[in-house]
Order: sequence, then C-alpha cells, then structure tokens
Amino acid sequence: MREFLLAIAFATTVISGVMLLSFGKTPVVPEEPAGSPSQVGAIPLAAKPSSPYPTAPQQAADDHRPPGRVDVTSGQNPQPQTVVSEQQRRVAAAAAPQVQPSASTGTQAGDAQVGRQVYRKCQACHSLEPGKNTVGPSLAGIVGKKAGSAPGFNYSPALKAANITWERATLDAYLLDPQKTVPGNRMPFPGLKTENERRDVIAYLMGDAGAAPAASQRAPEQAPQSAPSGQQQQVTPSGSDRTSVSYIPDVRYTLRSGIAEGRMVYLGVGGAIEGQVNPVLSAAEGQVVQVTLINGEGAEHDVVFPDQEAKSPRIVGRSASTTIAFRATRTGDFLYFCSVPGHQLAGMEGKFLVTPRPPAQTVAEANISHEASDIPPPIGNRAPQTVRVDLLTVELEGRLAEGTTFGYWTFNGKVPGPFLRVRVGDTVEVHLKNAADSAMIHSVDFHAATGPGGGAAATQTDPGHEKMFKFKALVPGLYVYHCATPMVAHHIANGMYGLILVEPEGGLPPVDREFYVMQGEIYTDAPFGQRGSQEFSVDKLLHERPEYFVFNGSVGALSKLHPMKAKVGETVRIFFGVGGPNYTSSFHVIGEIFDRVYNLASLLSPPAQGVQTVTVPAGGAAIVEFKLDVPGNYILVDHALSRAERGLVGILQAEGPQNAEIFEGKVEPGAGH
Repeated sequence: MREFLLAIAFATTVISGVMLLSFGKTPVVPEEPAGSPSQVGAIPLAAKPSSPYPTAPQQAADDHRPPGRVDVTSGQNPQPQTVVSEQQRRVAAAAAPQVQPSASTGTQAGDAQVGRQVYRKCQACHSLEPGKNTVGPSLAGIVGKKAGSAPGFNYSPALKAANITWERATLDAYLLDPQKTVPGNRMPFPGLKTENERRDVIAYLMGDAGAAPAASQRAPEQAPQSAPSGQQQQVTPSGSDRTSVSYIPDVRYTLRSGIAEGRMVYLGVGGAIEGQVNPVLSAAEGQVVQVTLINGEGAEHDVVFPDQEAKSPRIVGRSASTTIAFRATRTGDFLYFCSVPGHQLAGMEGKFLVTPRPPAQTVAEANISHEASDIPPPIGNRAPQTVRVDLLTVELEGRLAEGTTFGYWTFNGKVPGPFLRVRVGDTVEVHLKNAADSAMIHSVDFHAATGPGGGAAATQTDPGHEKMFKFKALVPGLYVYHCATPMVAHHIANGMYGLILVEPEGGLPPVDREFYVMQGEIYTDAPFGQRGSQEFSVDKLLHERPEYFVFNGSVGALSKLHPMKAKVGETVRIFFGVGGPNYTSSFHVIGEIFDRVYNLASLLSPPAQGVQTVTVPAGGAAIVEFKLDVPGNYILVDHALSRAERGLVGILQAEGPQNAEIFEGKVEPGAGH
C-alpha cells in the first residue's frame, strides 16, 4: 500500500511539472475554434428597450455617424479615415442597431441570445468576418468546416493533422478541453467547464452555418481619428527585451514550507503550482526569477538555487517570509533545496528547469491601452467657441496582461478614454452614445462641468441610444471624466475614465513632448498573474483589494506595448490622472526631478518647482514637466512600490549623447535603466 501511495504522489508531481512547463512557455497565437468565452457578469440597472441579440451572421450596418475626436480649432469633427483594424470595425459594429434573431435562436440545443454574450469573450481574438484572421482564425461559417482550414492562418501541425470537422459534438469537446481534443495545439484557453455556456455559444456560432457571405461581409465603416486604433499590437515575449521589462521580474513563484506525505516539503502557492509538493519551477535563460518563501509551520528554512548562485535568508517563525530575485544564467536541469542541515534529505528539494532562450517571436494581442503619445495638439491662441465631443461606450474583452484578458468597459474602446482639449470659455457639446450590444447603461460625469452630476444626470444612456448635453468650461485645469452609472466604482474600475484639459487663455507654455498617463485599479476574481479570461469581483472592489494596478489600462501598457520616447535636451510634459476608483497615487519618475508641477492640476496657481514625487488622489490629476539631460530609461511608478509588483510600471526612453558632467557610470544590462 505504501508503494502504491508513493507511486501516486510521484505521478502527481511529474504530471504537475509537465503542466507547469506548458504554462511557463511564451504564449502563442490562439487557435480554433474560440478564445476563452464566458458570460459577462454584469446586471443591468433597469429594464432596457427590447433589443434581442442576433445570431453570428446577423450583424447590421450602422446608419449613425460614428464618434469623432474633438477638433479644437474648428469645433467640428475632422474628416473620417478608413478603418484599419478589426477592433475599429468591432467598435463601429457595436454601435449598430440590432436586428431580430433568427428562428434558431433559443432552441433546445442552446440559446443563441445568451451565446452572443458568451462569445463576447472570443472577440478579442476571433472575427466573424470571412477571411479576417486576427489573433486567431476567422470563425465565420465554422460549422461544417475542417479544423485548420481557414485560409491564410498559420495553424499548429497538431491542428492541421487533427482531421476534425467542426460540428456540435466536436465543438463541445474542444471547448471543454482543447488540449485533450487536439493534443499539442497552441490554444492557451483551458476550456469552458460549464455545459450551458458551451451549448449557448455553439448555438450562436451555428447561426453562422449556411449564412450568405454578404451577411458578414458588410462594407467597412468609416471611423474618425478618435475611434480606437485597436490594431493587433506586436508584443515581444517576456524577457526578450531586458531593458524594458526588468524592473519587474519575468517569472514569479511563491513557496510555502510544510509537511506533506510524511516529510518536509515546499508547497506551491498560487498559479499553476498551487498545492503542488516540491513543484517543478522553470524559466528561460536570461529571465529574472523572483521566489518568495513563506514559513508554513515555524521551523527554520531557506531556499537555495546553487547553480544560479542564489540563496535566500533563513526565516524562523510561522508566516515569516522572504523574497529573492536572480537571473537564470545557466541552462539545464537543476535543484533547489533547503540548506538547513537535514532538511534536504528530509524532503525539501525540487527541480528548477532553465530552457534556452527561444528565438524572438511576435505575439499579437488585442490591445485596449491608450498610447501615451496619442494626444491632440495645443489649442493655440483662439477665441472661445463650441466644441463637439463624441463618446461611444463600448464593452469588450481586451488584453490585461500577457496571456490574460478582461472584460473592459470603455470610452471609444480604449483605457483611458480619449484625451480631450478645450480652452477656458469654450462651450463643450457632449454626445454620448451607448453601443447597441452593451449589457449596461452608461453615462459620463465631467469634473470640468458645473451642473447636475457633471453631466451624468443628463446622460444615463441605454444600449443603442444616444444623449447630449452642453457645459461651459469656466475654470482652466486638468480634469477627470468618468462613467457615473451605479455602481459607479464598478464602471470606473472596468476602465471608464479619461482626462479633459481646459487650457487657460493663450494656452500653456510650449514644450517638446506631451504624454497622457492615467493610473487605475482592476479587481479580478482570480489572483494576479492568472492566465485566461478574468472575471470581475464586486467583493474585492467593495473591500478595496485590487489584484492589478495599471497605467493606461493594462500591465505593460507603457513598457512593453507603448513605451514613451523622447530625446536628450527635450522638455517633457506629462498629463497624469488617477481614475481609481479607490487609491491615491504617489507619482514619481525614477531618475528625474520634476522642474515644474501644477499640483492638483490647478492652472490658476503658479507651479511648484523641484519636486520629487507628487500626490494625486483618486479622481484627481496633476501636470508635471521636466527636461531630459541624460539618456536612458526613466521608470514611471507609484512610489507605493509594492504596486509595481502588480503591474504599475511605465517607461520613458530617452535617446541622445551622454552627459558625464551630470551623470557618469556604467549602466548594467537588464537593470531597467
């Protein structure tokens, strides 16, 4: 019996290790048939006008004028541009009026109306437009097709050789467990475990079977410049660009000491190693590895990686903890263990696998993050006028972190929403349109407006509807705007915030570059770092326990995706705001001193000079300016630095000649600077 139990334990460890290795690889392009769908857990505030969801092929054209960026010089919308990305098409389609569902909707085989909501999670990776491959292949007319047959998509050999025809049964099996159905395919989604969700999304997809191609091949919409760019962002996998990501580790593990199987062991905590005994840890050569050790039972312990020349301090006392970080410099199969005499022999030993760095790849990810450099030009010297602002509220699944997505609620498909720019004395005419496929009522509250709810009292907008109000910009300054539909904190936490600058008469002093940065919190049900589609947690929101802190909507938005760029000798201005909804920021740029700070974003008071860190409350803003004297990477942080461990890091890259008079020293590779 003892041998039998040991065999089971050994098999469990080996299998767990294999699973861990699969999670440790760089994410790759998702494959057929759908990305990680699940229903949006949002409850409408009130009964909405009847607008049943269509099946997949029943997308109607939008006969409304799409939203546009404010033209601060003429007060009119600029000429529209041709849509250049799938996300722009999806945002435009979201604004379209919905048509009645087909007769197949709501059959016993599944509810296509509900399935449309489930499918929202797939939209980040899959299009229903024939021939439109994005992160994953097009799912148009998938029912009855052979697996791996979408033209122009680079499938894995496993899927090409699967010899599967997508019917109800095969779709159900694949959605339940993609790896079991097609071993070795590149689909990172672990599967839909709820039968109802699988049945409903299949019903929705089957509505596409036999549909006339024209049903999905509607003409591309026209979208003005402020519509979200939404291009599939080319992302360098973690660790391949040390200078841009090394301020936070590439790989994190947490171990807890304990007793299991009658011996001393390390127990995995969180993520893919949760509950595993002496879990197999892995990294790629050159990656920065962070290991946290928690004392689980009170004896003295440490953790040592001898082949990487890394050793933690010893910890004594239950719940004591320590953290070490090191770079995996050698490839191969190694051990980690406790160096306290006798503990390694007693069972505290595991494997640490370091693989060679893979060739550089580009991984396409759906991107909701607003580029910091995407900002309209200064107003200039003009008289007050009426300026029209068009905002479209869009609910969509987008990239939260590498391999992780989240159901965002947005203004114009980006987080934060568009940067708006007017001058004092302007009349701002706001048109708020709620996308037809939204699940929630939405609104907008401008802190720059004087009037009921900052406009929210006049803009509570049902899906598929539009409302308008006007306000006069009375006081110059930088102001937050946000959705103010109950639960207000929920709408803000899901991404519905932005900034509007009311320039003083004559404008601000000229600078060389301006950037737009906002800090926010995201409350997911699963812990930080969990891969796949993440659900929102109201409980964590109410207890103010965010899993993620982010600049511009997602982890890596201003480091991996859109690092800011400037040149030595240039003066930089950052418009910084905190969407919140709960936490105050101690905004700091590592390696710089702010020459001028417009504290609390007041433009009626002279700026403070020579400031290291500026406090910005939730719902507040600040304007900081500084001149770049030395080349290098300057790290944007909230100086409550634990938040950097949860994603809150940005990078400003300064290029130019060295200046030994101001700074002289060797900048170590991978130091983040």
